[in-house]
Amino acid sequence: MVQRVSTGSPFEATFGYSRAVRHGDTVYVSGTTGYDYATMTMPDDIGQQAANALATIDKALKEAGSSIEDTVRVVYYIGDRTEVNAVVAAVGPVFKDIRPAASMLIVQMIEAGMKIEIEVTARIGAAGS
Repeated sequence: MVQRVSTGSPFEATFGYSRAVRHGDTVYVSGTTGYDYATMTMPDDIGQQAANALATIDKALKEAGSSIEDTVRVVYYIGDRTEVNAVVAAVGPVFKDIRPAASMLIVQMIEAGMKIEIEVTARIGAAGS
């Protein structure tokens, strides 16, 4: 069985993707940027963008029966290598005890205001194992 999760982002419909897809006990979360979907604004601060992305990711994971604590893999896409330390300061406290496999890439974002995109893979129940 496959479960598709939408968080209501207009980009999901425009681009034709699901925020998350659950297959069995694995949840794949699409790359998520730092939009605040309540206000449809993008903060300038990369740390706040990372926090927004993680909140959106956690919401999607919960809807799929998981949570951020079940993350087994995380990939960070960052637009500017000089902001790596700010990203680490924002995401480190979230993942310091979870310790998923991780990658960080410096990339060109699709919109100028986007500074970070985060994608995760979670396994339901991983937090308890």
